[in-house]
Amino acid sequence: MSIKSIAAKIFARKIYKQTLRWAEKPVETQQKVFESLIENAQDTEFGKDHYFNQIKTFEDFQKLVPVRDYEDLKPYVEKVVKGEADILWKGKPLYFAKTSGTTSGAKFIPLTKESMPYHIEAARNAILHYINETGKADFVDGKMIFLQGSPILTEKYGIKFGRLSGIVAHFVPKYLQKNRMPSWETNCIDDWETKVDAIVDETIKEDMSVISGIPSWVQMYFERLQQKSEGKKISEIFKNFNLFIYGGVNYEPYRAKFEQMIGKKVDSIELFPASEGFFAYQDSQKEKGMLLLLNSGIFYEFIKADEFFSENPKVYTIGEVELGVNYVLIISTNAGLWRYNIGDTVQFTSLAPYRVIVSGRIKHYISAFGEHVIANEVENAMKEAVNSTNIVINEFTVAPQINPDNGLPYHEWLIEFEKEPENMEVFAETIDSSMRKQNIYYDDLITGNVLRKVVITKVSKNGFQDYMKSQGKLGGQNKIPRLSNNRDIADNLR
Repeated sequence: MSIKSIAAKIFARKIYKQTLRWAEKPVETQQKVFESLIENAQDTEFGKDHYFNQIKTFEDFQKLVPVRDYEDLKPYVEKVVKGEADILWKGKPLYFAKTSGTTSGAKFIPLTKESMPYHIEAARNAILHYINETGKADFVDGKMIFLQGSPILTEKYGIKFGRLSGIVAHFVPKYLQKNRMPSWETNCIDDWETKVDAIVDETIKEDMSVISGIPSWVQMYFERLQQKSEGKKISEIFKNFNLFIYGGVNYEPYRAKFEQMIGKKVDSIELFPASEGFFAYQDSQKEKGMLLLLNSGIFYEFIKADEFFSENPKVYTIGEVELGVNYVLIISTNAGLWRYNIGDTVQFTSLAPYRVIVSGRIKHYISAFGEHVIANEVENAMKEAVNSTNIVINEFTVAPQINPDNGLPYHEWLIEFEKEPENMEVFAETIDSSMRKQNIYYDDLITGNVLRKVVITKVSKNGFQDYMKSQGKLGGQNKIPRLSNNRDIADNLR
């Protein structure tokens, strides 16, 4: 065992104990975060507009500050982008993370000197919790790859602009610099396919122990490695690869394909990062869900997803949430986002400590007939079908077909298979049965002959990659929506 791995174990134990101190006092921890946020933003333009000097309680906050999405916050953001100080948070942000908006074009999310450290610490602490629980630390001596966006930044009015993953690349700790791959030059390549090929060339002969990224793009990296190595398993290329770190999408639909490519099972750590904040990470290999980070400069509120679009939905704080309920996540942060709807929905899997799974997007659902199907339900159905039929998929998405050429409307599952089921009808029946068990409204529509059972459409090899490329969203942090309430993606894939 190396000195580096011994030191990692000692540090991991220290961080674990620090985490316990706030995780065991969740309501008190969130109260302190709330008070700090209000106090620090009283003299900002937003704070003055919303009478922060009068806010003493959560109830005051909820009365004076409405829930917002990016469009509502945009007038304030535009002032900050133009270089004005003390608008959403004291001073100016260090960075703006540029993300793709659905209705507003590019979105610019501020990162401040107060918020930025939490992005770095959370990613580090996820690995340290893994080390503390499993005792495995030898991987710290191997090479580590983080598939991410270009670290090249632009600057305007003293604020730097870039993709979140590119910004984070500037904060890799010194003790990881020698282990980290790819090289800076390769990381700066903008074209994703060119970049992946360069990463393959750099890494194929290295001792890779940790690989991190969004599963769909790591899959592309693995496929290129296999092409370059004449079909070798990833575990043959990287004999010490034993840890996969991912975020952005559910890993389960990809797991069978990954294990087939890797040639063995490897441990994995799930992260829940976003430009707006690093919200949670998997703190245990034994428990379901990710630890919600209550001590990271973010105050959380929750609205039940099925009540979100009503006129005055009830808002819950951390001490009021329940297990298994689908909540829209509302955040206020030390980057100056106030009662901000990030669009993600979560479900709690544990209340001691508070752990969550990402159940989907409030805008990504199917409710063409009132069924309100969410991402977590289709992912569970796909997992059940894959496990029971021994097939392998590369990618999938789901959309409603409201006006079929004949017969009743249906939900269309567009799937890129690596290994097809022997009996497609049995496969479709397994998916449909799982959906009916999970979603009573969907079951009622099937029973009442409003919908017919799911229809499977096969997508050609690399069809999803070709679609993302056509949209200018190949690689980086981009990902295919698991489902949508229109046919924009489905018709393109067809």
